[in-house]
Amino acid sequence: MWVSPRADLVTALLGVWFGVGLMIDAWAHANLAELETFFTPWHAVFYSGFVVVSGWIIWQVWRNVRAGRHGLAAVPMGYLAGLVAIPAFAAFGLADLLWHTVLGIETTLDIFFSPSHLGLIVTMTLIITTPLRSAWNAPGVTARPRLGRLLPALIGLAFATALVSLFLSYGDALQYRPQAIVQALSMGQGSGVAPRGAGPRPVALGADRVALAMVVTNVVVLSPVLFLLRRWPLPFGSVTIMYAVIALMPGVRTSFGNPPILLSFLAAGLVSDLLIRRLRPSAGRRAAYWTFAGLSAFVTWSLYIAVASATGGGLPAVPELWTGAPIVAGLIGLALGALFLPNADTD
Repeated sequence: MWVSPRADLVTALLGVWFGVGLMIDAWAHANLAELETFFTPWHAVFYSGFVVVSGWIIWQVWRNVRAGRHGLAAVPMGYLAGLVAIPAFAAFGLADLLWHTVLGIETTLDIFFSPSHLGLIVTMTLIITTPLRSAWNAPGVTARPRLGRLLPALIGLAFATALVSLFLSYGDALQYRPQAIVQALSMGQGSGVAPRGAGPRPVALGADRVALAMVVTNVVVLSPVLFLLRRWPLPFGSVTIMYAVIALMPGVRTSFGNPPILLSFLAAGLVSDLLIRRLRPSAGRRAAYWTFAGLSAFVTWSLYIAVASATGGGLPAVPELWTGAPIVAGLIGLALGALFLPNADTD
């Protein structure tokens, strides 16, 4: 038994409230120096989002109970994991309150390693991806679904990816400003003479962090797209919508102080949609699937460096870095494609 597409859309939109509430809270932790209490306006938005989406999911079950269904038969297809996650999230929320009361409010890297926060993020992911699980085998979702029918699933998975990017934000390449990217990928200036035996002149401090962030972000943002492509031929606009949602998290955390980089990511989503239209990657077309995975990653990070260079003071001074980084990204994309689809589906 499945809920209607309209019910899935409501679930997804209420999940947006939930997800945006977390983004606002993440902004507060990143930008406000003194957070001395658990009871803040941003927590109010976050937890009110939890209440409304949870209430909606419980209502879907209660409607079936009133219609005479009992036990698991009353739970719509795809909604069980989200339903189970509701009390678990509430328990982790209480644990978070006690944690903050005893140990204080985290404001730095420790935010992303707090056990109560990790519990919240896992259960929240289960809740907001409910529309994706609902649509996965729904009889109303055809082999080639329209964008409108797939929209709730796309929104849910995109917000889940944004949650992952938040908890890996120490490796999020979308948070850097163009000038910082260019400087990091350039040769150190005025750094003095390297001591004898120290090897080549060192690259400016931060190049390793930017390069690593590009790798981490590449894997995080491309994986959900490849995951969906194994199930459906994505309609045009799907990747652009997902990338727009994913870009909100680093945008909010940085008070949208790096618009060129965020816009380059949106452009990459559009190019990826064009690649899907041209290559038609699917579980039954392994070569096209692998080609898309490699090209999408290569184009995404080529645009990233190109836009950073155009708006951040020119090309980085180390050509190996700015020419090689997109190639590395493309190779990683190709590897992801092979991992997601090692063999073509011949059914």
